[in-house]
Amino acid sequence: MGKLVVVGISDQQIVSPTDTLITYALGSCVGICLYDYAQKIAGLSHIMLPEANSGLNKKETYKFANTAIEELVNTMERHSCKRYRLTAKIAGGANMFATSGKSIGERNVEMVKQELQRLRIRILAEDTGANYGRTVEFDPEDGSMVVKSVGKGHKVL
Repeated sequence: MGKLVVVGISDQQIVSPTDTLITYALGSCVGICLYDYAQKIAGLSHIMLPEANSGLNKKETYKFANTAIEELVNTMERHSCKRYRLTAKIAGGANMFATSGKSIGERNVEMVKQELQRLRIRILAEDTGANYGRTVEFDPEDGSMVVKSVGKGHKVL
């Protein structure tokens, strides 16, 4: 077994077997796992907000769905991945607090889906919405994503 590579809030990482990606505390945030099955390279982005304004510094790029996903794709392509082989699994986007109108979690999920569609990356599975947080692990060996939630157990996507 390799190492567990932690992806923090507004962060992203890529790994290959035998390492595993993990991100904690996906409340309204969304974890986006991209995977190139031929290269067995996985990337994980933990976005916080749906949309950025212009003039971001490099670290802020990872905070927003409309900038982080494209940056993750570009990084994976620099590591021999092909965009046409990339698939996605997403989790998070919960409504953690009672709100009127669309919650930040809902808006995050919408923007993530919009960006993945724009980049022509197919979503294979998702565990989004509801009102509870999630932890996500992604294994590049087989492309599986495990979603763990307190009181909800875990699911393999």
